[in-house]
Amino acid sequence: MAGNGIASIGECMLELSGQVGPNWRMGFAGDTFNTLWALHALSGERPATYVSAFGDDPFSRDQIKFLAENGIGVGDSPVIAGARPGLYAITLTGAERSFTYWRADAAARQLASDPAALQKSLENQALVYFSGITLAILDEDACKVLLTAVAKARAAGSLIAFDPNYRPRLWRRREEAQAAMLEALAVADIALPTFPDEQMLFGDMTPQESAERLRKLVGEVVVKNGEEPALIAQSGTLQSVPAVHVANPVDTTGAGDSFNGAYLAARLAGHAPTEAVQRAHRVAAAVVQVRGALAPFETLRAAFEGLAI
Repeated sequence: MAGNGIASIGECMLELSGQVGPNWRMGFAGDTFNTLWALHALSGERPATYVSAFGDDPFSRDQIKFLAENGIGVGDSPVIAGARPGLYAITLTGAERSFTYWRADAAARQLASDPAALQKSLENQALVYFSGITLAILDEDACKVLLTAVAKARAAGSLIAFDPNYRPRLWRRREEAQAAMLEALAVADIALPTFPDEQMLFGDMTPQESAERLRKLVGEVVVKNGEEPALIAQSGTLQSVPAVHVANPVDTTGAGDSFNGAYLAARLAGHAPTEAVQRAHRVAAAVVQVRGALAPFETLRAAFEGLAI
């Protein structure tokens, strides 16, 4: 039987973000961690677990400490001797971001190295979330271990949410990514794709085409599309929900991930999909008005509840 917790599976990296002049700020971020950050902030007292693998270096210890200080555990995630976190740097042109990565030997690539530990980390979770990036950093055998663990969690009552989050550089071939995404969607209850990603990966011409294709695979689909409306596909219907326009965004990093976290928090709280998307749009709009991937909890909560920020 599923419990009350929320878990997210993937890679938390060291994030270098540019400030004024030559100075850089170091933080921690990554798509599935960004989503858990928002989900945790907006989910009350639910226990939060970030499921990954960590190194034994000072930066990895700082990661685990940072998570704990913000109320997030790591479950039975393995600590790999001699391993270290991946690293990425964000550069901005206006509010638009670009990334440079150093992650080839990141510890998180071994998150499925202990199948029993992975399975234990997913026990007693109300919701389990993962993404296409989670799949992309694993080899074929590790992907099978991961999807088996997720399927077992689903069979035990956990709600499974998946964002394809296609990043071509992480995949050897487009066809390999397509196959992996379809296997992940087969064990998901909620899909949270982004239209430009689906357009690159599957050739969809419109968000409606993405929604129609995915609704045949997953019971609840929300197609994100930046500042354009999000499209909900559920129970045989399609519904468009306008986004919140931000005139002068500061940094778009983490906006889609935070949308996912807010949507899932709203659904866990019993809100209907339309209300959940409206709350998620407000949270994403708040996130693009702060620098970095992780907005303060109070900023996320105010936006979620529709309060002045």
